[in-house]
Amino acid sequence: MISFALSLVALIFGYLLYGRFVERVVAPDDRVTPAVAKADGLDYIILPNWKVFMIQFLNIAGTGPIFGAIMGAKFGPVAYLWIVLGCIFAGAVHDYLLGMLSMRNDGAGLPELIGKYLGKTTKSVMLVFTVLLLIMVGTVFVYSPAEILHSIGGETIMWVAIIFCYYIIATMLPIDKIIGKVYPLFAFSLLFMAAALMVVLFVKWPQLPELWTNFYNMGAEAQPEKWTDAIFPALFITIACGAISGFHATQSPLMARCVKSEKMGRPIFYGAMITEGVVALIWATVSAWFFYAPTPGYELIAGADKGFYTSAPAVVNLVCNDWLGVAGAILAMLGVVAAPITSGDTAFRSARLIVAEWLKLNQRPIVKRLYICIPLFLASIAMLIWQIENPDGFNTIWQYFGWSNQALSVFTLWALTVYLVRGHKPFWITLIPALFMTTVCSTYVFVSKQMFGLGDIGYFFGLGCLALACIWFGIWYNKEIKQSK
Repeated sequence: MISFALSLVALIFGYLLYGRFVERVVAPDDRVTPAVAKADGLDYIILPNWKVFMIQFLNIAGTGPIFGAIMGAKFGPVAYLWIVLGCIFAGAVHDYLLGMLSMRNDGAGLPELIGKYLGKTTKSVMLVFTVLLLIMVGTVFVYSPAEILHSIGGETIMWVAIIFCYYIIATMLPIDKIIGKVYPLFAFSLLFMAAALMVVLFVKWPQLPELWTNFYNMGAEAQPEKWTDAIFPALFITIACGAISGFHATQSPLMARCVKSEKMGRPIFYGAMITEGVVALIWATVSAWFFYAPTPGYELIAGADKGFYTSAPAVVNLVCNDWLGVAGAILAMLGVVAAPITSGDTAFRSARLIVAEWLKLNQRPIVKRLYICIPLFLASIAMLIWQIENPDGFNTIWQYFGWSNQALSVFTLWALTVYLVRGHKPFWITLIPALFMTTVCSTYVFVSKQMFGLGDIGYFFGLGCLALACIWFGIWYNKEIKQSK
């Protein structure tokens, strides 16, 4: 628990100190924002700052900081280190800079920004890649809340149908009609759940593994015959939304179109990511109690008979019902269910806007929204059918989603690095995370059994990719400096 308390303090000081430093690098001013200059009553609408924060938090949260933290906690307290350092120095910087860059480019979406700084070819690749990722997000975030709701009542397929109907409505309507009204309530539910669990943790003060005494892969020690994932790179793919997530780069432009002043960028974009890190930290600690306490927590909860391999949704159900009582559990479960649903619908909304931006298709007429939405939803339904018909379909899509998500953050960080270099700003704040995540994603490709499966030799290929990235950046940087003189 001491590791948890110190990590919590570190996240708060990260926002106050490093967040302020990054804000000075960007230097927000009083220029007119897209919400004012391009107000259209549909996607470009000024919303109250507190609503923008709540919507941004809920958009980027999904089940990531909950399910990802639960699965990542199986590695042991090292998960704390990644959540804290990743959130402060990578994820929050990534979200804040992308949001500010979008505001300074008329509310442009991620592919447009990547194209501006990494070239037209990269833009084309990222356009397809981003839309596919968003469809995967929408599909994954249909099935996981449907499974949770099924445990309360009704069939999974019924909940899938209901959630999909909601997606269609929310994607098509102006952002202030449903998202602007309902999301703050759902965000409150998610925050209440996290705060309630944190209070219980401090009251119980369970004896948990500490970072300085258990700095190794505890999962491999607990289940050596089954737990074969290595801390590097698997931990950094498993815990994404609680540390850094490329999906967030598709969401920040949504709120960049609703912010009245640039000066609200840090509390909205950087602050929402730090808040998500706190949620991930809480669930990682709850999971540590569940899996690793001297008297494992699952032995104290009726129904948790799978021990170390209890699924993430099952951990959420069991802990909320046991710790928070009936009323608290309902509100907490609402937060867990609402988080993925509200990330799913904004994923489709982002996909619609990205495609519309590419086709230069005015989205005011509802018919033109349908031109884009119908193919998107048909593709998602096809993916969902495949997922349901295959026994391991959800896990397969989730694994590819996890890697694709982090790969997208790599391209975003490199685009942000180019922006900072050309603006003669301290580019190392994104260069270091860009190099690290490049190494993580490339190594995962080579060592993962779902991809090349090269085993230990894959790490050398990962280091090779790091070396190539350093050489490429050095050559480009020298050329850029010469051209600017």
